[in-house]
Amino acid sequence: MSGKRWIRDWDPEDERFWAEGGERIARRNLLFSVLSEHIGFSVWTLWSVLVLFMGPEYGLTPADKFLLTSLVTLVGAVVRVPYTFAVAVFGGRNWTVVSAGLLLVPTVAAFAVMHPGTSFSTFLLVGLLAGIGGGNFASSMTNINAFFPMRKKGWALGLNAGGGNIGVPVIQLIALAIIGASGGPRLLLGIYIPLIVVAAVLAALFMDNLASVKNDTGAAVDAAKDAHTWIMSFLYIGTFGSFIGYSFAFGQVLTNQFGRTPLQAAYLTFVGPLLGSLIRPVGGRLADRFGGARITLWNFVAMAAATAVLVVAGMQKSLALFVAAFVVLFVLSGLGNGSTYKMIPGIFHTKALAKGLQGEEAVAYGRRLSGASMGLIGAVGALGGVGINLAFRQSYLSYGSGTGAFVAFLAFYAVAFAVTWLVYLRRPAGQVAATATVSEANPQLSYAEV
Repeated sequence: MSGKRWIRDWDPEDERFWAEGGERIARRNLLFSVLSEHIGFSVWTLWSVLVLFMGPEYGLTPADKFLLTSLVTLVGAVVRVPYTFAVAVFGGRNWTVVSAGLLLVPTVAAFAVMHPGTSFSTFLLVGLLAGIGGGNFASSMTNINAFFPMRKKGWALGLNAGGGNIGVPVIQLIALAIIGASGGPRLLLGIYIPLIVVAAVLAALFMDNLASVKNDTGAAVDAAKDAHTWIMSFLYIGTFGSFIGYSFAFGQVLTNQFGRTPLQAAYLTFVGPLLGSLIRPVGGRLADRFGGARITLWNFVAMAAATAVLVVAGMQKSLALFVAAFVVLFVLSGLGNGSTYKMIPGIFHTKALAKGLQGEEAVAYGRRLSGASMGLIGAVGALGGVGINLAFRQSYLSYGSGTGAFVAFLAFYAVAFAVTWLVYLRRPAGQVAATATVSEANPQLSYAEV
């Protein structure tokens, strides 16, 4: 590991090191990481926009379109696992350059096939290629997790993820402008091809690799064996899975259930993802201050309430109430994204303290397992987006509306609330005194604070 873009000594927990230049370097890497991840999200969710352009002349049914977006989401979830470990193999800066450049493949391919007469199987194949854009999130989060100290992780990870998530509403806004100007889908694709090149070049010029982030396959195995990895994966299905799933499905629900035209749907679809993205760093900040578990718990309560309103709005065919509740649900999913991702490094740091580790040893243990687990959690969480699109597809096939799917989502949020409380906040009566004693000795041992 040599070259001017490799940093050999990196200790963000050292406040002097952080003040004398560490923070500046970390923020610079965060900025260009956000840019690359932002473009990745745009490419990943490209087909949620393209299907709005695909009228009757394309010969696709609503079920076909939901299947197409489901498969795109699926690939984006699966590739998050190898993308996570690519950071350790190639370096954060190097992999950002490569992963940004790879986005040209699905974008150019979509540009080539986007016209009536193309077979559905071809659209499916090209849509699968777009799924690689979902992987950029995992590698970006793993990379930025290593740059920032524990006290700043909630804010940094929330900002990194939120800046990436904004790629969803941005591509929807650009699509709105193009549809409004009577432009075609190829114009949208033509705009993004040079942007991908710019993101890759800027990452090459201004980002760094951390030599301390070594290839550690044992970390992946250890993370996979830890129950908290899978518990947090389940909770992340409820937050990020909701965000990405609704981002793909919202426009289709408006056109199928409420008879909106593509242009009318485009005027509404970007608002929810935009607000959900912007509030994600707020979720991280709140988690830094009050504990991610507490914020996540009450966030699921609010998500269940918003979903119940959606069921009522759908049954009453009230477009205004439906859109308002959906936007609120997007905001809550973004808030929960920030709080759940803050929990991950906190949980593993708490486990390190419980093992008797102290100082840098505890930090290294937590960083090792949290970085490895993020790829698994991000992948499983993104599968929630697949489930949402498949649930909508089945709901429309069975009932002709999305109401059945919303009832299923409501039940899921109730279960997620119960899991959060049981695992991270409940204190059995017989253990309260003992827990209080331990907390006095080391308050960080409480998972309620993660």
